[in-house]
Amino acid sequence: MEVKDIKDTDFIKNPVIAQMALNNHEQVVFCNDNATGLKAIVAIHNTILGPALGGTRMWAYTNEMEALNDVLRLSRGMTYKSSVAGLNLGGGKAVIMGDAKKIKNEALLRRFGKFIDSLGGKYITAEDVAMTSRDMEIIKMETDYVSGLPENMGGSGNPSPVTAYGVYVSMKASAREVWGNDSLNGKKILVQGIGHVGEVLVDHLTKEGAKVYINDLSEERLKVVADKYKAEVVSATTMFDLDIDIYAPCALGATVNDETLAQLKCKIICGAANNQLANEVIHGEVVGKKGILYAPDFVVNAGGIINVFYELEGYNRERALSHAEKIYDTTWDLFQMSKKEGIPTYMAANKLGEQRLSAIARINAVM
Repeated sequence: MEVKDIKDTDFIKNPVIAQMALNNHEQVVFCNDNATGLKAIVAIHNTILGPALGGTRMWAYTNEMEALNDVLRLSRGMTYKSSVAGLNLGGGKAVIMGDAKKIKNEALLRRFGKFIDSLGGKYITAEDVAMTSRDMEIIKMETDYVSGLPENMGGSGNPSPVTAYGVYVSMKASAREVWGNDSLNGKKILVQGIGHVGEVLVDHLTKEGAKVYINDLSEERLKVVADKYKAEVVSATTMFDLDIDIYAPCALGATVNDETLAQLKCKIICGAANNQLANEVIHGEVVGKKGILYAPDFVVNAGGIINVFYELEGYNRERALSHAEKIYDTTWDLFQMSKKEGIPTYMAANKLGEQRLSAIARINAVM
């Protein structure tokens, strides 16, 4: 699926199109509205399997190219995530540029909803960083192409429990691969980022008897979660010096990079964050050489997209959790493919996703 014959001159002449061509994105839509201050980008990576579904993230990006790079990476990840999870969905994502605490309001969200609606269902949005179920309610005032709605509106509500459960079972599959059994009892685990997903993951881990360390930007969240689950708080400056068994990144991406890999002392990386590898190719190779088993993020955190998928056809939490439980088997299978073919785990995960995409593309071509 990837296009590799992009020349340096292409980035100079057509920087946006060249960025899209790197991973064969279908469409990028730039949204601007002076009245509300809305500046957003919607990226649709692939719709072979179905409409592109992926959350909207609001973030104070440094510049437009940083926002574009983020939305392109995230939308590509959604394609593979849905494919590997066996969902009939394509990959898409949206970002709204700006500080949610300063600019997010009803008018801006409704204007964004109109842009989503103009795509005619090719992209369905949901909540992501700095967005809530209430925000989805507001967006729905202008479009039906939205998921992640509150339960009282027939939606699935907060997807965090299903996302966290998927991470938990994937972590157990990873433990089985490394230690021969999937028990996490007594394992030392660092959870970086204790938002909704991170906290539920801490709950699962604590109940199984793991020793849990936590880190987060919010001192208030750290205190609440530490007191509730008896977890140990560690600072950002010391957390990568810990001698741990499992590192679970559950905040923003790119925390697995040159600097952290020089410090990390763990056997497994398995968490909920998107795009954990700062550079997929470089760091995907390095983790293996360091003897660290990397559970690819778009496989591990697929519980969220699974949850909203079941909302589209009449939500049932038990069905969503049952599907999320299969992430255990998917994680295990990709580890076996990685060993059999002698390829890094990130490459095995991509291959699993591409196999289904190619198969369905052939069926569509015949029809």
